[in-house]
This record gives sequence, C-alpha cells and structure tokens, in this order.
Amino acid sequence: MVVMFLIVSFNYGQDSLKTSKNKIPYFNYKNGLGITTPDSTFSLNFRFRIQSRVGYISESDTNLTPEEFDFRVRRMRLRIGGFLFTPRLKYNVQLSFSRADQDWDVSQVPNILRDAMISYETKSGFTFAIGQGKLPGNRQRVISSGEQQFTDRSVVNNALTLDRDFGVFVNYAGRIKNFHFIIKTAISSGEGRNILSSDKGLAYTGRLEILPFGKFTDDGDYYEGDLAREPKPKLAIGGTAHFNHLAQRTGGQLGKYLYEQRSLFSVHADMIFKFKGFALSSEYLFRTTNSAYTADTLGNSRYVYVGHGVNSQASYCFKKMYEIAFRHSVLIPDNQIIADENLKSEYALCFSKYFKKHRLKIQTDLTYHRERNLVSNRNEGNYFQWKFQIELGI
Repeated sequence: MVVMFLIVSFNYGQDSLKTSKNKIPYFNYKNGLGITTPDSTFSLNFRFRIQSRVGYISESDTNLTPEEFDFRVRRMRLRIGGFLFTPRLKYNVQLSFSRADQDWDVSQVPNILRDAMISYETKSGFTFAIGQGKLPGNRQRVISSGEQQFTDRSVVNNALTLDRDFGVFVNYAGRIKNFHFIIKTAISSGEGRNILSSDKGLAYTGRLEILPFGKFTDDGDYYEGDLAREPKPKLAIGGTAHFNHLAQRTGGQLGKYLYEQRSLFSVHADMIFKFKGFALSSEYLFRTTNSAYTADTLGNSRYVYVGHGVNSQASYCFKKMYEIAFRHSVLIPDNQIIADENLKSEYALCFSKYFKKHRLKIQTDLTYHRERNLVSNRNEGNYFQWKFQIELGI
C-alpha cells in the first residue's frame, strides 16, 4: 500500500513538474519531510516514530521480585499526509507496525491501518471530514501517544475512553476577540477501527472546547507538559457527550466482542493549564449502560466496563528541557460490575529529558498500583511498575 502510494505520488509530482516548467519542488522539515509541487497543487509529508521500551512489574507492593519484564517496541508508526489541488483539501494516513499497536487480541490479524481521513477546511472556520480517525473524546486520548509526558496513558483512560471509528466529522473553530472556542461533532459506526461490517446502531459524539485566554503556543493544548514555557497563562476546558447505540464491544470502540449488543452513554470533562513551564491537567470520565452483563448459550459472560474515574497530572519543565511530572488516577467501577472489577488507583512519578521536544525524548516513570475489592473491602493486587522508554521521530 505504501509503495503504491509513493509511486502514484511520484508520478503525480512528475506531471506537476512538467506543467510547471521543470521548477524544483519545495521541501520543508518542520514536521517530518514535506514536499510541495511548485504550483502548490499537491503536497506530501512523511513522518515516523519509534517507541522502544524496557520495563518491570513486581509481584506485589511487599515483594519486589519480578512478576514480568516488558522488553519491546511499543510503537512503530508511519504517517503520510498533505493536500491535493488546494491546501484546503487534506488527507491523513497513519499506519502501525508493532504487534502491541495492532489490536491483535481482538482482531487476530495485523490491524495496521489506524487513520485514513479526507478533510476540507472552509474559510468560515468549518472543517468537514470523512474516514477513520479518533473521535473527539477526552483530551488525553486525542493527544498523540507520541506527545504524552508519561510512557502510557492513565488507567482511567484505558478503561473509559473513546477511540478510533469510521464516520463523518464536522468541526467549527471560532473566536470572540481573544476568546477561542471549538465545536467538534461526529456520527460514526460505533464499532471501532477496521471493522468488516456495521449494524443499524450508530455512535453520536459532540464536544465543546473553550480557550478563554487565547491559543496556546504551537497548539500546546494538545501535547502534555509546558515545553513552550508559555509566557502568559493559558487554559483550555473541554467537555464531551457520546452515545453509542447498539455497541458490540466491551468498551464501545475497544475491547472484546459482547454476546449481546448494548447501548452506551459516556460523558467526559477535562482541562489543561500552562504557564512558564508549569502544567496542570485533569479529566473526568464516565460511562453507563442499562445492563452491563451479556451471556451466550453456554453460560459464558462478558460485560461493559461501566463506572467513572479521575486522572490528574502536574509537571514542571525546566529551561534545559528536563521535566518532572506526577500523576494520580482513580478508577471506580459501577455497582453493576463490582463482583468482577476492583477500585483501582495509581500514583506515578516521571522524569523526562526532551532533546527535540516530543520528537526525541527519554522517559522513565515509576508507578504504584493499588486495588481494593469493594465487596470484601480488602486491598488486593497491589504492585510497583517501572518503565524506561526512548522515543525517536520526525
């Protein structure tokens, strides 16, 4: 697929060169490797990134004997994007090549395609898009995994987030003087990425974001940590409502397939604040359904994860691009599923060194994971987890 795309792009570029009197294409290196034809009717941008990780999980919080080690390429991704005919008509493709990044547990096949989106931006602030991409859910999910200040997203995000889906997306960005706001909407299949077929149920998502003090430097509301060291206070507040009618999977767009369909309702609220190297972010996630459990004719059961949680992070980035960050997460299952799910909380401390912002960085974090059985009111499953990760990308 990538080879064919490059061949078509090369041939198109050659044709453009012929019609432009053999002028040389424009190259840029701001975000990856970009090529634009002299007549500005076609652009092609390449980006890749690699996350290589080593890690360890202890037997318990009192026994530090290794329960398991984690040595792997966590992510290896390729992104291809640009515009065709006009800078307003854009395309974006993202592919994943590491097994941990391909949803093998559910799909049982190499699930390579992550994003495939065609969009058109109008002069009036609207953006219309169709294809597969991230739904406008909680901020930590929408922020790229390559621009996180910890080696993984929170336990709250992992249980209650929305994810990629195929659908129609309409966004509007407006402003009143220095007060900016963004409205994001989507109607999608509700079944997640790369499905073979859908059903009569669809998913409906709406999100509102406000930036009362103006825009962040370099779109800093969508990367973690204040690497730009904002000279003035910047704040972004967001909220999402999502209804997935007749969902087939335990997490809506994620998880194993249920034995019966369920309709899910989710609410997210989040904020991020940055000023002179200090960053504070927090988000609340909630999901519910009428009946969480489903069963097959043999008596096997699977359930929707219903409940709520809060994740908060605080960090400080020094002028020499060293950062220290702290995270606290609490995930509380609904009463429907407390027989199978514990209350989970995590405390994490991370040290990062940014050489080229999030494009080249080294991170190490230590997490203390606690669980409490809400039926017996006893602690169980407590452990420590340490990870070291290098990220390299363009």
